[in-house]
Amino acid sequence: MARRRRRIRKILLGILVLLLIGLLYAAWPGSSTFTVSPETTYATGPIDKEGYVDYVTAVNERLRGNIKPEENANVLIWQALGPHPEGANMPAEYFEWLGAPQPSEAGEYWVSFISFLTDHLKEDFPLRRDELYDREARAMKWPWLLEDEPQIAEWLKLNQKPIAVIREASRRSEYFNPLVPKGRTEEWTPSLLSSLLPNVQLCREVVAILCIEAMLRLEQGNIEGAWEDLLTSHRLSRLLQRGGTLIEMLVGIATEMITVRAELTLLDKGKVTSQQTVTWWRQIQGLPPMSPVVEKLELTERLTFLQTVMLMARYGPAFLESLTESRGGPPPNSSGFRVRFFSHSVNYDPAFRYGNHCFDRLAVALRLPDRGERQNEIAGIIAEIKTRRTEAASPETFIKKEIWGPKFRGEKIGDILVGLLLPAFNKLVDSADRLEQTYRNLHLAFALAAYHADHHRYPETLAELAPKFIDKIPDDLFSGQPLIYRLEGDGYLLYSVGVNGIDDGGQGYDDDPKGDDLVVRMPVPEPKLKKAP
Repeated sequence: MARRRRRIRKILLGILVLLLIGLLYAAWPGSSTFTVSPETTYATGPIDKEGYVDYVTAVNERLRGNIKPEENANVLIWQALGPHPEGANMPAEYFEWLGAPQPSEAGEYWVSFISFLTDHLKEDFPLRRDELYDREARAMKWPWLLEDEPQIAEWLKLNQKPIAVIREASRRSEYFNPLVPKGRTEEWTPSLLSSLLPNVQLCREVVAILCIEAMLRLEQGNIEGAWEDLLTSHRLSRLLQRGGTLIEMLVGIATEMITVRAELTLLDKGKVTSQQTVTWWRQIQGLPPMSPVVEKLELTERLTFLQTVMLMARYGPAFLESLTESRGGPPPNSSGFRVRFFSHSVNYDPAFRYGNHCFDRLAVALRLPDRGERQNEIAGIIAEIKTRRTEAASPETFIKKEIWGPKFRGEKIGDILVGLLLPAFNKLVDSADRLEQTYRNLHLAFALAAYHADHHRYPETLAELAPKFIDKIPDDLFSGQPLIYRLEGDGYLLYSVGVNGIDDGGQGYDDDPKGDDLVVRMPVPEPKLKKAP
């Protein structure tokens, strides 16, 4: 019995000693848990008073570059949308970076479709919402008359002043959209992931109304006016793609796809001349090139990841909770013994280095010119990242003695964070490739329209278009083979097999049954309303 009591006292004494060591360790000033350098934090400044990198400033300085407010299309976009697009309240720092004042509360600003319908229809809105959104979607890609769509016509009229400002914005040469996390103060900087982008999201609707106006002008016989609307949509889409985030890239891709659908209707219903098609295509070719995905990955996505690692080092594991919760300051339990003990026992340099290593490898893969080779390389990198994440989170890892080493902990934290936070960029790459193939199809559609204008028929084969109407017939980006083309009645069917690489017989996303092919049909099929008025 006495022996048992002595053993218990020894255990208790050992626990007390360990607690004392822990308390001393946590209270000791110690050294930094990470190194500021190009190989680790990538951005080496500016540094705040506690020695942490100000990633918000670092990313915005790089995105802004030498862009002046008078060159920045986004300054005018805000003048069109007003101070609170989608009800957002932007931080004052956002407009400091923009170099322009926040729009005044009073003004003729953009009126969203849902706001217009709610105010206009009042109690009838819930009953007619689906129908009117359906009619709006149809008006974006099919000719319509004012008397047939009175609500859409009134909404279009109400937004004429903002549309005029958007036209002016689309002609500007630069685009800079600052990233300022919501709730940022001198004492607390949230993740860049919490930056608000209401202006970007609303630009989808701006492009929609430009296409709607183009289809109205087409029905009224104003072919050049319709084309000017669509060219404005192209310009705005290209500007959005040059933003720093993947969201801006996705919105820019989506709005270009919307524009292309309306353009095909213009080529079909507009009775265009071959000279018009040549002129219009030259204008499209004169637009700034589509922004590559790799640019977003190398800068904004990289710095967002590195900021997350740094904030983990600063606030401990509680910071991860703040990524999914809206807070007005640092996360709870972000100071004191537990966090100091945690941060002192982790060397974050391996996490920084592994993150940079992954971004570097992906950037190299994304620049490979061959799609098949590029996809294989990306798949290999993603597989490795998933394997390392799984191993880092396994029970076997946490029973290894090395887990007590600061470097080992940093390595495993890096494995987990890369697996959690690396964006689904491979899906964005597929979206960008879809857009690239859509433009190949569109180029052929312009050439086919020019051939039809001169010959009053479509050619038997695409080869007949070169070299007069197109320099070279493009192949299918996804199959590496010639695009599928055949005459059907007085028109034609042209398509790519799409991302899945399977010939779905010319069935695209809007068809029933749905397919993955990227399709051009002439004549353009009239879209059907899902719900009768």
